[in-house]
Amino acid sequence: MFKFKNLFAVAALAFGVSATASAQDAADDGLDYKPFPHVFVGVQGGGQTTFTDYNNLKLITPTASLSVGSFFTPVVGARLHFNGLWNKGAFKEGAIDQKYDYKYLTSDLDLMINLVTLFGKKNYYPLNLYLIGGIGLNYAWDNDDAYAMKALMPMAYKKDRFSHNGRIGAQLDWNLHKNVSLNFEVDANSLSDRYNSKVNNTDDWSLTAQIGLAFKFGFKKKPVQQEVWETRVDTIWYDDIAYTPRVEDGTITWNVFYKIRESEFNDPDMNDPATAQLNAIGAFLKDHRECKVSIKSYADVQTGNPKINMEYSKQRNEKAVKALVDAGVDESIITAEYFGDTVQPFAENDKNRVSIITATGLKDVKDQYTVKKYRTKEVRYRVK
Repeated sequence: MFKFKNLFAVAALAFGVSATASAQDAADDGLDYKPFPHVFVGVQGGGQTTFTDYNNLKLITPTASLSVGSFFTPVVGARLHFNGLWNKGAFKEGAIDQKYDYKYLTSDLDLMINLVTLFGKKNYYPLNLYLIGGIGLNYAWDNDDAYAMKALMPMAYKKDRFSHNGRIGAQLDWNLHKNVSLNFEVDANSLSDRYNSKVNNTDDWSLTAQIGLAFKFGFKKKPVQQEVWETRVDTIWYDDIAYTPRVEDGTITWNVFYKIRESEFNDPDMNDPATAQLNAIGAFLKDHRECKVSIKSYADVQTGNPKINMEYSKQRNEKAVKALVDAGVDESIITAEYFGDTVQPFAENDKNRVSIITATGLKDVKDQYTVKKYRTKEVRYRVK
């Protein structure tokens, strides 16, 4: 007979392994409900036979089952299972094997262990395999044919027989829907006290194979996970522009060239170059401070004589000063000198008929460069 202490050892292991899993919800299973715990009602139908067929008589009969139970965790469940219908027995009467009919009902309290979730990594799978083991009671009645033999063996025959039952089996269960599953179950029942033959002094083994449906209900809604937010302070680095002030020395020079015996500042033959240069000098004076303007006029040595050349350089100098003053240059910052042909600033003779205007000043400038800076910012983020 099956040693049920082995089954209980497996059950204890299953409880231990499923302790953690039972505390989890089905978040990682993609379900909108908690699959465990739940209760179920099952109906099954199939056939049964005994291993103690009398000689060549095949004692195969239909059977049906009704059960109610619960799965407490993804691994462990229990049920109260009722199985029965009509049955056949046999005995030998002289040289003839006699069959007889009777009815029976077997009730068992079964422990169910889900081997898929026991050894799997999730709490829920659509296809499951249950190991089933239990104990219960068996009752047989309407044993009239066998009871007729009581005159031969009065101690062996009773109309009604009460005995205990032990069960071991397996069930393959496929979830068709949240509330319905299809199952196929095979059980071996050790029916003591001569359940089937009624005459032999040995236990009978009954094998049942059934297909059925389980209706599941009592699921709990998966709790809505509360959002948890926290605040952190982020440091944001960025490039900024900085400036270093300094003073820059500025200088601008303009050469005004003249034809022989000419001293007009604006010579029509020169396409009036004075206007552009005066504008440039004016812009320079606006951008600089502490400005000075120097005007130096000359005459070429190869034309005229020293006296005449000195006069030409003087006229050129005076007209250049007047042009700058008329353009708005403060006369107090102008220094004017003329040299005749005593000084030749250029190696080419014709270029020495010239007024050289030089403006100097100081300019406040800022050199630009990039510096790293940072700022802080509070950011709210979701933890779960």
